[in-house]
Amino acid sequence: MMQYIIIVVIVLLALFIGGLFVRRKHNVVIQRLEQEKMQIQHYPIFEELTKVKALNMNGQTEEMFEHWRNIWTEVMDVHITKIDSMLFDAEEYIDRFKFKKASNVEREIEEYIAECEKSKNQIIGELDELIGSEEKNRIEIEQIKENYRSARKTLLAHQYSFGPALPALEKRLEQFIPKFEEFDSLTVEGNYLQAREIVLALNSEAQEINDLLMEVPTLLSEIQTKIPSTIHDLRNGQREMEDQSYYLNHLELNLYLDELEAELDLLKGKLAELDVSAVAPRLQEINDDLENYYDLLEKEVLARNFVDRNCDPTLDTLNEVVQATRDISHETVFVQSSYHLSEKEAEVPKMGLKQLEIIQKRFELLLMRVREEKSAYSSLQEELMQISEEIERIKDEQEQFSNRLKNLRIDENKARKKLDSLKRLLHETDRQLSRANIPGIPEEMDARLEEAEEQIFIVMQSLQEIPLNMNHVNANLDNAEKCIQEVSEHAQEMIENVMLIERMIQYGNRYRAANERVNELLLDAEHAFNQYRYIKALEDAAAAVELAEPGSIKRIEEIVQDELYEKVEK
Repeated sequence: MMQYIIIVVIVLLALFIGGLFVRRKHNVVIQRLEQEKMQIQHYPIFEELTKVKALNMNGQTEEMFEHWRNIWTEVMDVHITKIDSMLFDAEEYIDRFKFKKASNVEREIEEYIAECEKSKNQIIGELDELIGSEEKNRIEIEQIKENYRSARKTLLAHQYSFGPALPALEKRLEQFIPKFEEFDSLTVEGNYLQAREIVLALNSEAQEINDLLMEVPTLLSEIQTKIPSTIHDLRNGQREMEDQSYYLNHLELNLYLDELEAELDLLKGKLAELDVSAVAPRLQEINDDLENYYDLLEKEVLARNFVDRNCDPTLDTLNEVVQATRDISHETVFVQSSYHLSEKEAEVPKMGLKQLEIIQKRFELLLMRVREEKSAYSSLQEELMQISEEIERIKDEQEQFSNRLKNLRIDENKARKKLDSLKRLLHETDRQLSRANIPGIPEEMDARLEEAEEQIFIVMQSLQEIPLNMNHVNANLDNAEKCIQEVSEHAQEMIENVMLIERMIQYGNRYRAANERVNELLLDAEHAFNQYRYIKALEDAAAAVELAEPGSIKRIEEIVQDELYEKVEK
């Protein structure tokens, strides 16, 4: 029983301590809310509102002042009083440990304080806006009036510069007067915010007027002076060029200029309506088009110079290439009696002559068009350039083919020299085999030598063909060279192996009496050697000397290499 009482006491004590802790947290919240309420309560709103009395306390200003005073009176007399009451209730709930009710009251207090804060900020914001509007209006309206007077002076002093746009500009300036009067009236009546709207509208309109005063004279000058002057120059330039036999109908310049002159009247009308956004970009397009026509006329002049300079040289080149191609065609017939040419190769000069015949007709037509003076020189230049490029292409093809013909004799001589070189190499290989003092030539080596001889014979036969087919000759020559190189290398290897076998047997003889296995291997080597089986003999001899004295093979190989080197030197 005592233990149960102790547990209850401990639980009650824990709850009491927890309650004290929670109550302390709520007291902190209450202190914060009290402080926030005091900040709102003591904020000098009425002192701020006295600033309005420096303005005209009429109309909108008076209405706003009364509205702000009523809002703040309600905050102080109703909301603050309500907050005080709620704070008192919350403290009682806290003291009685009714924390849930205290929390609900605290939330309501925070909402009331937030509403009061919102009302305060609204009053201060609207007050600052009103006072600021009055000051800005006073400064900006003077600047707008100064801009207006300056614009009026500009229009009076430079009426001619604005041409048909002058009435529209004057009309827009006249609209400033009633706006100024309306602004003054609203200001006297204390309607500063409405007056602010007029200032902003006038400021935007003044900026537009200023832009128009800058742009209209420039655009009008383009329409009335610069572009007409350019049109006049283009017409004169076209007449002068046509008098000099230039064909310019393809440009349709007169039609464009006639349409442009009509459009300038329309653009002038739009400018009179101050439609600068439509006039300015179109004038830029017109100037670009006119500049392009200047370029086209200049292109015709340059094209004529090109045609005049290059017609005769092109004709000379054409005749030279025709004659050269004919010579190559005759040379081809002569070469074909000695050398074989493929059907495609033999057709090269014939195809060139056919293409040149077409080009000659094109060139004759070009000269006729030049004489008739009914074609644009730019198109004549393009045709002449294409003809020149075709002539150069055919010239290059024929020169390459001519070089091919000339190289046939050179290739034949090279092939004969190479054949002689291969014959000498094969003869030298046969001589080395004869001088090598070897027991005999293996059947495989004999077959290789016979094949090499046959390849030499094939090359000789192909060089005796009429007409001579150099492609066939070179292919046979390559086969012969490959075969003879292999024979030579194989023969050299065989000679070296024979010398190596002999030295190994000589070296191993000293160990025969003492080592039966060495003797057996050497006997096998000698037997294979006498049967011309040199690879087998080399393997057995190497095994014998390596068994008798490990590492001796390397020394024997070095000795053999020295002996071979001495033979080459002799």
